[in-house]
Amino acid sequence: MERDGRAAAVAALRAGLDLGMTHIDTAEMYGSGRVEELVGEAIAGRREQVFLVSKVLPQNASRAGVLRACEASLRRLRTDRLDCYLLHWPGRHPLADTIAAFEQLRREGKVRAWGVSNFGVEEMERAAAIAGAERIACDQVLYHLEERTIEHAVIPWCVARGIAVVGYSPFGSGRFPGPRSRGGRVLAEIAAAHGATARQVALAFLVRAPGLFTIPKAGRAAHVAENAGAGDLALSAEDVRRIDAAFPRGRWRALPML
Repeated sequence: MERDGRAAAVAALRAGLDLGMTHIDTAEMYGSGRVEELVGEAIAGRREQVFLVSKVLPQNASRAGVLRACEASLRRLRTDRLDCYLLHWPGRHPLADTIAAFEQLRREGKVRAWGVSNFGVEEMERAAAIAGAERIACDQVLYHLEERTIEHAVIPWCVARGIAVVGYSPFGSGRFPGPRSRGGRVLAEIAAAHGATARQVALAFLVRAPGLFTIPKAGRAAHVAENAGAGDLALSAEDVRRIDAAFPRGRWRALPML
């Protein structure tokens, strides 16, 4: 988002808040902190409206490193707390130390909850063994129509334990199905039947079950408005069946990530 132009990025974030999309996800990695600064500017005076999430880099995820990284993120975001703080992906520091730091921050009121990102079931089981599954707010993972690997194991494991699954890059990072592709034609037909767009149909599919969330990036207010419109779209069972057939999840393979 730091490449979208500061004014446009701030306007897009504020437009999202105006439309009720109050979950804002960022990370110290994005733009080397510049995106957190953009978010801080956008939510100034509106902090109580926002569910604010940031992430610590694995190389900073020692016990002391997490505490320092969180303080730096809070300064850039111009706030005294995060609603959720995530480990960006598994790293070399002991997970128990990272979780101990998360729990310290929670006790101090600097984070209200914590979670993880890019964790497969094996890593999730390690985290649950350390802290208890009930402590883990979410697992943020790659999830879009042409990348449905997490449906094999990650989603069932998390849903069974009340852990939210937050899908990132829901439009495939620039590889959204074209209108002439088989899948693109299916999306277009369903969109036309609902008076929606293909991207809105895709978002609705990705959050079709309880416990599933998605975080589409949008650097322009018009794109934000389109994304928000997906919240009013209810897909039928037949719509879901058609999309499922057009974008088969394929076989299990290693957890994908960007």
